[in-house]
Order: sequence, then C-alpha cells, then structure tokens
Amino acid sequence: MAVAVPTQVATSPLSPARATGLLFLRNFIVYRSAWKLFLTGFLEPVFYLLSIGVGVGRLIDTFEFNGQEIPYAAFVAPGMLAASAMNGAVMDATFNVFFKLKYAKLYDQMLVTPLSTGDIARGEIAWCLARGGTYSAAFLVVMAVLGLTDSWWALLALPAALLIAFAFAAVGMALTTYMKSWQDFEKITLVQLPLFLFSGTFFPVSTLSDPVRWVIEVTPLYRGVVLCRELTTGALSWASAVSVVYLLVMGLVGLVVVRRRLGSLLLR
Repeated sequence: MAVAVPTQVATSPLSPARATGLLFLRNFIVYRSAWKLFLTGFLEPVFYLLSIGVGVGRLIDTFEFNGQEIPYAAFVAPGMLAASAMNGAVMDATFNVFFKLKYAKLYDQMLVTPLSTGDIARGEIAWCLARGGTYSAAFLVVMAVLGLTDSWWALLALPAALLIAFAFAAVGMALTTYMKSWQDFEKITLVQLPLFLFSGTFFPVSTLSDPVRWVIEVTPLYRGVVLCRELTTGALSWASAVSVVYLLVMGLVGLVVVRRRLGSLLLR
C-alpha cells in the first residue's frame, strides 16, 4: 500500500511593497485598541502652542522671519509641527522596536516566514511614518483653524513632516539595535530634549553666538523646523532644499544601517 509523503511547498519571497503592507497591517491591528496613545501624542504639541505660541505671543506684537513680519504663534507653530513628527516617529522606532527585538523576539519569528530583514526595517519605519504623520496632520488642522497657515505652500507641510518622521524613525531604529538595556533610553531623552528646545522651535537661532548657532544648524530637527516654517509662512529659500536633501539622506542611511544590524543580530 503506497503512502503519500507530503512535499514541502517552496515559498517565494514577498515583494517589498507587499511585505511592508503586511507589517503595517500587523501594527495597525495591534494599536487599534490603543488609539488613546495617538491622542496623547497629538495633544502635547497643541498645549505647547496654546501656552507658549498663543499665550506668550500676546506679549509680542510681531516677529520677523525671512524678511516677513509674522505673529509669534505663526513662528512657533511650524516648529511644534516638526517636533511632533519627530516625537511620534522616535517613540515607535526606539521603545517599541527595542521590546520587539530584545524581549518579544518578534523579529526572530518573522524571519521564519518569507520576510527579510529589509522587509522588517521598511515595515517598522512605515508604521513610524504613519504615527508621526497622524500627529502632524491633526496639528496642521489646528494651525489652519487658528489662522497660522499663511500660504498655499502649507499644503506641502504634511509631506515635509513625513520626511522628518522618516529621517528620525530610520536613525532611531538604527540606534536602538545597539542598545543593551532600558537604561540606554536615557541617552535618547538626553538628545531629544535639547533638540526640541534649541532647534529654533521657540526662538531664532540668530540670537545665539556663532559657534552655537553653527552646531544647531547642522542638527536634523533644525532642518525640519526650517522646512516646515518656510512652507507654512510662504517665505521659501534655498534652506528648504538643503533641508529636504539632508533629511532624505539621513533617512536612507539609517535604513541601510537598520537592515545590516538586524542581519547581524538575527541571522547568526
């Protein structure tokens, strides 16, 4: 009597778009019941805008930016927009990725499937963009309601925020692969907080001494703030083009590093 022997069916690798979509869907299903996390991330920059931009702004008549006189709130708002994109992306690319990598061992399980380390990197970064983009889109609506978008160029502020989220998500995830314990995340805060306070978010960097200003001008959040501020005010300059190239290169380099690091950690 012949016995049928099951044969192994070869699985072909998924396309990058399909794999990214599956990982994005997985994160969406997990976070569907935790929507309040998105609400808190959105409210933080709004509170800063209302307290500092609008509150302190009442003590300042006008503010000069690229030769234009604008309200102080219109100066602060795009800075908060860039910061919200950064915060949303960094939150997922660091804390959540570290837990999945070191404790849940989720990526080890994914690699048993046709997914590759590149797919994991792209999928996680895509979700980070969604989170940062959600914060930014909601914040842009608040800016429009408050009359803080003075130009049609402001429509490009959302793609700009997504570019900021991409840059910080890729680099944040790359740095996370080097972390050994939760205590290492204090280093993230040590970098993130000064970026938030001194990247031209609340005051122009021209008020600082030249050496300090030169250091700030090469930091990623400053480039994001410049890009968002020029778009929302319509006062465009070559600084926006420099910011786009800077953030794009930063994100692509981070993506390459993430893929290589995941390979060295998980494919040993």
